Amino acid sequence: MDNENKKTDESLAVEDSSETIKSNESLEKTTSNDSRETKKTSVARSAAIMGIATFLSRIAGLVREQTFAYLFGAGKWTDAFNVAFKIPNLLRDLFAEGAMSAAFVPTFNSILQKEGEEKAFRLTNLTFCAILIIVGTLTALGMILSPYIVQILAPQFINDPEKFNVTVTMTRIMFPFLLVISWAAISMGMLNSLGEFFIPSVAPVFLNLSMILSGWLICPLAVKFNMPSITGMAIGAMLGGILQFTVQLPSLIKKGWKFFWCLDFKDPGIKKIGKLMIPGTVGLAATQINVAVNTILATSQGDGAVSWISYAFRIMQLPIGIFGVAVAQATLPVISRQAASGDKDAMAGTLASSIRLSAFINLWACFACVALAEPVIRIIYQHGRFGIDDTLATTAVLRAYSIGLVFYALIKILGPAFYALDDTKVPVKASIISIVVSIILSLSLIKPFGYISLPFSSSMAAIVNAGFLFFVLQNRVGGFGKYSLISGLTKILISTALSGVATYYSYIYSVTYIASALPKYAAGTFINSSASMCVGGIAGLIALYVISRILHVEEADRAAELVLNKLRRRKNTAK
Repeated sequence: MDNENKKTDESLAVEDSSETIKSNESLEKTTSNDSRETKKTSVARSAAIMGIATFLSRIAGLVREQTFAYLFGAGKWTDAFNVAFKIPNLLRDLFAEGAMSAAFVPTFNSILQKEGEEKAFRLTNLTFCAILIIVGTLTALGMILSPYIVQILAPQFINDPEKFNVTVTMTRIMFPFLLVISWAAISMGMLNSLGEFFIPSVAPVFLNLSMILSGWLICPLAVKFNMPSITGMAIGAMLGGILQFTVQLPSLIKKGWKFFWCLDFKDPGIKKIGKLMIPGTVGLAATQINVAVNTILATSQGDGAVSWISYAFRIMQLPIGIFGVAVAQATLPVISRQAASGDKDAMAGTLASSIRLSAFINLWACFACVALAEPVIRIIYQHGRFGIDDTLATTAVLRAYSIGLVFYALIKILGPAFYALDDTKVPVKASIISIVVSIILSLSLIKPFGYISLPFSSSMAAIVNAGFLFFVLQNRVGGFGKYSLISGLTKILISTALSGVATYYSYIYSVTYIASALPKYAAGTFINSSASMCVGGIAGLIALYVISRILHVEEADRAAELVLNKLRRRKNTAK
């Protein structure tokens, strides 16, 4: 990539100058501005590509959860699976998709930019081999120590020996998931850095598909071996993790990468990754530690609480996965290059643009979730063994989670920005502060408010974490003032909040109108819920569009343009 393209890809700042200049300088400036406008949404476009792929994954994830809800409901065995699956997933988010990915991507990009592909690919192989040794050892220990880990994470399970033993068995089956998913995370970071976004983002679809098929094919076989059928889902999760990694290998090879064994813990690149990763593990751990604390406390709330929290968390992860993670993954390689070249002004512009884009999508999702939580849960989950009481409980949890939705997404952008600046102390401080807030709130509120206090505490912790990171980061990169970030976010908040109000009241009116006009479709029925939710959602989107146009919310235009471009491409492809 030549210098002009590099500059164009990394340039998101809006030009402020309005002074008159000479004709030859004006021509040069106009060309530069055109390039900036052409690529101003480079992060947004990359995020859109990954968003489409991730959307497929999240939809598959919802189908997976529907399979769970239909086959097992929300009770003893789903609680056991959720605890077992949380153990490798907790470590995955800490090491693989969290600190390891955040440390690997800036290091890979730095070597790629300064030393070329050969050195960068060697770093990838060094990382793969180091993961095999370190994470492989951790996996083996985890399988051996599974009974003790389960007892720590779910102390109440010890009172039900059958439930406890099944949880331990599933934990052992799924612990190797940590190893293969770590490789998958490194593959994703490498492909994103090389400009490939779709394949790594769509890879998680195979994990979900594997688990969906396992629910219908492997679970019945588990019964024949005198095991609870839920054990088949653990086998499906492990197989899905393997697929999530292997499906990315063809794209890696196409980019010119070839695997060869090499192990050197003294390599400067590996040492830099380790330096960033060790404290970074704490820096990105707030959300997952909160999840672990919630799990421990939720097991004291009786059968179902762990599952209600898990089902609601899956819904909440949909907008985060589609745009929160997508924007963060698209932003990280860009700001890593900008940080490596010492261009903090460009880095500030990229971050400001990414924050606004993420806030626009996730604030809208936040208010939409609060307004439509009940029909969403009813439509998605209330089938088979999942009853009305489960719907109401999961609805309350989803609304509590929604409070912190936008802040969960912002942490994924702001945290890695510090690693790109080789600063691991600030995320650690933010993490510790937020963990303390979460634990204090959870322990204080668990008795009077029960399991609802747990997602609420997590949301409060996310707000504290994101706020701390934001205020420190703006000083490190020179401030966001010239990018009109605060005024932009204020407009976004107003437009999305009013959209949420329109969504809620349109939904309520539709429920009453349909029930009175068509008595057989009373409130709470599938048809009434589906139709009313659609009316509310459409009304909210119309309100969002109109208000955003009135307030000149830039992100609304960018989002609409991206959607239209995608539709045009699909139409042309169909022709």
